[in-house]
Amino acid sequence: MHASRQRWLVLAVGLFAQTSASSLVYGVPFLVPALRDQDGLTLAQAGALVSAPVTGLLVALIAWGALADRYGERVVMASGLAITTVATAVVGVSEPTLRTAAAWLFVAGIGGASVNAASGRLVMGWFARDQRGLAMGIRQTAQPLGVAVAAATLPSLAADVGVTRALLLPATLCGLAALLVTALAVDPPRPPLDADAPKPASPYREPVLWRLHTASALLVLPQFAIAAFSVEYLVREQHWHAASAGAFVAALQVCGAVGRIGTGIWSDAVGSRLRPMRQLALASATVMLVLAAGDAWAGWLAVAAIAIGSMVTVADNGLAFTATAEIAGQRWAGRALGIQNTGQNVVASAAPPLLGALVGARGYAVGFAVVALFPLVSYVVTPVAAEDRRRARAERREPVSGPPARP
Repeated sequence: MHASRQRWLVLAVGLFAQTSASSLVYGVPFLVPALRDQDGLTLAQAGALVSAPVTGLLVALIAWGALADRYGERVVMASGLAITTVATAVVGVSEPTLRTAAAWLFVAGIGGASVNAASGRLVMGWFARDQRGLAMGIRQTAQPLGVAVAAATLPSLAADVGVTRALLLPATLCGLAALLVTALAVDPPRPPLDADAPKPASPYREPVLWRLHTASALLVLPQFAIAAFSVEYLVREQHWHAASAGAFVAALQVCGAVGRIGTGIWSDAVGSRLRPMRQLALASATVMLVLAAGDAWAGWLAVAAIAIGSMVTVADNGLAFTATAEIAGQRWAGRALGIQNTGQNVVASAAPPLLGALVGARGYAVGFAVVALFPLVSYVVTPVAAEDRRRARAERREPVSGPPARP
């Protein structure tokens, strides 16, 4: 197959694999209303269950990234998806206790981490610099698309067949993705290693990547404040039907996916990943403040803020991933993306129970207002000037277009 066509096929397979894993890892929040109605869980207890697959994902990301750097992307993704399929299916076909369900979802998250760590590296290896923003923007649509699949299906399935059996849908998707990765994904060509050459120096000797990881992790708070609680908020506070709330959020996630592609194109056009990211941080802070005000004074304004925030708060993610891989370089990209994902998912894991406890004690308006502080800090931390210097050096070394050359 011609390299130009092959890279788009690889991107499509990686997109489906990431979408499937995301429908499980980030789909549990859409079972919260059913969990509370059927099992009588508190919001904090439900938040702990929501965190289980995210916690599993974060503890395994760096290890999967290192394996991808050493052994390639396909074997890592296929193996991890198989683990996610089996662990989720066990929950789906049994009636586990809360602790048992959380344990199996934790294992499912460990498997899902393989896709987060390797699929981004796969895309970066097949696309040149002037198309990476677009390619990674397309790949990063996977998370909102996975959330959209979960939002559109899991609330209704939970009502019809029960909470645990609803999870058989993401289990099936992950199993199919494992087969597609095995059959169609091709690892990108890598330059041959010179046994006598020194190993590439760690990019973490300088603070740029650490600042980027920190800024990106801070932007997870508004994203997960909306993703984890929007359905619950619409059902409990705005008195929507659970299926209607799920369909609404699903449609917004699709819009958010399109927005990620748009920001990728934007970053290619302006030649910067981090300048757009910093502008989106200000937009996220604004949306969260409007959401807090809407909850306090006008329900329609809160609903509008959820609609806008579902797009704005997810738009920066592909920019941070692209910048991370470009700064780290090919030999460190898997580990760097693993670290990037770990920081984001530490926040994602802590956000539902902590924000649930804050909302339970002080209300949604206070919770959303507190969340607005974090993207403001991200704006300050984002290393835009360092990106400009590194990009200038890279332009003197790397070709701008065309598929990567085979060794």
